[in-house]
Amino acid sequence: MKEDYIFGVHPISEAILAGKTIDKVLMSRLAEGDTSYKPLIKLIRENSLTLTYVPSEKLDRITRKNHQGVVAYLSPVQFADIEDVIDNAFVSGRIPFILALDRITDVRNFGAMVRSAECAGADAILVPTKGSAQIGSDAVKTSAGALHHLPVCKTTNLAAMLRKLKSAGLRIVACSDHSSLQLHEGDFSDEPIVLVIGSEEDGISDDVLRMADTSIKIPMYGQIASLNASVACGIALYEIVRRRNSL
Repeated sequence: MKEDYIFGVHPISEAILAGKTIDKVLMSRLAEGDTSYKPLIKLIRENSLTLTYVPSEKLDRITRKNHQGVVAYLSPVQFADIEDVIDNAFVSGRIPFILALDRITDVRNFGAMVRSAECAGADAILVPTKGSAQIGSDAVKTSAGALHHLPVCKTTNLAAMLRKLKSAGLRIVACSDHSSLQLHEGDFSDEPIVLVIGSEEDGISDDVLRMADTSIKIPMYGQIASLNASVACGIALYEIVRRRNSL
């Protein structure tokens, strides 16, 4: 949607300086090495924004206007710091419950997962800065507005962040078809938990899966081998909620 993006070197620079929440910046590969883009690139890096170099043709498909080789997607929600979210949960007397999404790129799946997580009482969504669905108006719509209530936290390296959360005492639980442990056999006690859901194409990436303390799979009894990612996410979320409520 038009309101989800801005284009041009000066408008994007001004948006960053004005504190607008930017989901990601796409820059033409032709701009690499061009010194005229250096001030904008410096600004992008200083504000820890996601910068991706793409073919100019991709920018032309986004807008036919003079984009000057750069387009920025705006986010309708503010991003949060995962460590602040966890600290606030402990201070409020809650056991942290985080949903981490590894390379979920479909906006409808992403929105459905956010909606399920918010309804299940999760404290935040954790996503990598690259390889994730665009958090724009479509995502807000498909989440039924849940994105306005559930903090979204970004990380440049999901595996490294999970390692950090693991060392801080959170248990990493991966939902994977390759697990030998069924969902109902998992131990979801009163520990702080990060539930990890992977992409529909190839599941959880190997480096992220290695960070897991345990992995579980949803039992399948039909002829189709797997569930839609957002459906699997909802089932896993509510099994954790059920176990916690039974304590």
